[in-house]
Amino acid sequence: MRLLIMGPQGVGKGTQAAKLAEHYGIPTISTGDIFRFNIKNKTELGLEALKFIDKGELVPDELTNRIVEDRLGQDDAKNGWILDGYPRNASQVEALDGILAKLGTPLSAVVALDADHDVLMERMKKRAEIEGRSDDTPEAIAKRLDVYAKETAPLLDTYEQRGLLVKIDGVGDIDAIQANIVSALDAR
Repeated sequence: MRLLIMGPQGVGKGTQAAKLAEHYGIPTISTGDIFRFNIKNKTELGLEALKFIDKGELVPDELTNRIVEDRLGQDDAKNGWILDGYPRNASQVEALDGILAKLGTPLSAVVALDADHDVLMERMKKRAEIEGRSDDTPEAIAKRLDVYAKETAPLLDTYEQRGLLVKIDGVGDIDAIQANIVSALDAR
């Protein structure tokens, strides 16, 4: 099973990706984790990414695409994976299509979690209190949700047109949400 998990920040993508990875016995691949791993291990890709991160800039799509391609080609991803945090824009969708074609591994489904704006704001406010995350200020949260709405949410239409989209309500009991996802995926 090769899945994308998408949705706005605070909707529970990371939580559900971890539960699905355990259920299906496949790795969760988070672009943030990939960057941290490559930087920590001082790989060529990690050192290249660090040049942008150190300047407070976003890592360019071209480099992000190369890092994702490298990760999807590793042995533990041969039988499937859950990709969290990628693609974020139309050019990354195109790049992912090329990567999957090269690997001969088509996408199985795209899980789209959704929740009301107020619910997301409240969840991230709580997360900031619990985890002490400095990037979860009301202003930063609002900006990230706006960027998601403008750049990433439109990608869901692309995947819906391809017949890959599975829409799931991201509000409620965590285990019930997971059960809804598994049920929808297994019914495909």
